[in-house]
Amino acid sequence: MQRVDVHRIPTAAPDDTSGLDRLIERGTLDPRDIICVLGKTEGNGCVNDWSRGLATMAYKAVIAQRLGVSSDEAAARVLFIMSGGTEGVLSPHVTLFARREVTGPAASGPRLAAGIFHTPRFKAEELGTMAQVRGVEHGVRAAMTAAGIAATRDVHFVQIKCPLLTAEVIATAAARGARVATSNTYASMGYSRGAAALGVAAALDEVPADALDESAICRRWDLYSRVASTSAGVELANCEILVLGNAVGVAGDLAIGHDVMEDALDAAAVRRALAAAGAGEMVGIFAKAEAEPTGRIRGRRHTMLDDSDINHTRHARAAVAAVIASIVGDPMVYVSGGAEHQGPSGGGPVAAIVRV
Repeated sequence: MQRVDVHRIPTAAPDDTSGLDRLIERGTLDPRDIICVLGKTEGNGCVNDWSRGLATMAYKAVIAQRLGVSSDEAAARVLFIMSGGTEGVLSPHVTLFARREVTGPAASGPRLAAGIFHTPRFKAEELGTMAQVRGVEHGVRAAMTAAGIAATRDVHFVQIKCPLLTAEVIATAAARGARVATSNTYASMGYSRGAAALGVAAALDEVPADALDESAICRRWDLYSRVASTSAGVELANCEILVLGNAVGVAGDLAIGHDVMEDALDAAAVRRALAAAGAGEMVGIFAKAEAEPTGRIRGRRHTMLDDSDINHTRHARAAVAAVIASIVGDPMVYVSGGAEHQGPSGGGPVAAIVRV
């Protein structure tokens, strides 16, 4: 039967893999069991964030060396999902997900299950379109099957790393007569995140099937997923999908729960997510954040959208991270900025894994 373990390790720099090395050398973690490396790196989280690629390269190299395989082979079996931006109290870290087969009795109740999927590479003109929505929709369902999660209600968090458009990619597409969703490279991050999130919503039946078309992407904000967390980066051309949920008939002592923050100050939703997971030690907490697009939070004006020096996604990450850290008493939390179709406008999903 399946057992999923989660290891959260601090990092001193984007390429600091010493925590992973220690887990392996102590025999705590078998590198053959790693299915996902989910990191928060200290870059700007924007198009030119170098820290994501550096962290991906470093962790991929270590795992490839430990397994005695090529870097490409390591990338084919493990998700390397790096989310840039550790503003405010956010502490850089990596969360390692390991899955292995064990014998013995299953846990007495539902426990954490995980599945992964690599989509094929997307063409530039497919990003931010229904082609990406459908590709992610298929991938989420495949990852659910791999996790052994049968019911959509048992899925509590879907983490996706998706591509973005660079100036060079846009120019190359134009040269062959292809039209992309946007010519703004930063805006392409939002389109890609949004399309991926709608793919999750479609797979989990969170939105009416007939409501999804090209015109809905990054426009119909009433359509969203309550469990999707998507992050865009230049370091890949496909989508990497991690599905987390609870299942019966599995081993282990971890469980996951989720809720939805209605705005950046919604501490009650964080507490509900922790309670939904069950009483016990917090092993990891994951959330999305965005600046309220109306320019107001609970009736008060905010200036995140008007700051030309610091992007609004960076402000939002810092604010939500501070709220969550104040509740769990630990700044080493995962908060990703840009929540297009991920929870209601100005809010976002939050999920907690606990040792029950």
